[in-house]
Amino acid sequence: MTKYAKKIREIIEASRDHKTAEQIFEALKKTYPTVVRATVYNNLNKLWDAGMIRKISSEGLPDRYDRLERHDHLMCRKCGRLIDVDLGDLTQQLQQRLRVPILSYDLKLMYICEACRKKEQEEGREES
Repeated sequence: MTKYAKKIREIIEASRDHKTAEQIFEALKKTYPTVVRATVYNNLNKLWDAGMIRKISSEGLPDRYDRLERHDHLMCRKCGRLIDVDLGDLTQQLQQRLRVPILSYDLKLMYICEACRKKEQEEGREES
């Protein structure tokens, strides 16, 4: 593993913010000021391909990266805010229901966060 990949993984493991590649690039520049974006993207792809980090994708939003520790996510459909949730390990239940061996799963529950609901309500009052 390269020094960049090791530091990128450390950044992801230490964060609970589900950082984008750009945020990881900015954090990595603090340690390696001459690093270029391509290095970050290449190493993120290698780490993800190797199963060392999680990638969270959602249409219209940049990919975000997360630690492997077992957890699920709540994602706001409006602003993309991601929150970790612990629903327990559902692997056994899924395997019994589907009758196939499950290697892993990534549960992302969509909702509208409180800030976006308030914003919608305020916009609705303005239109009245």
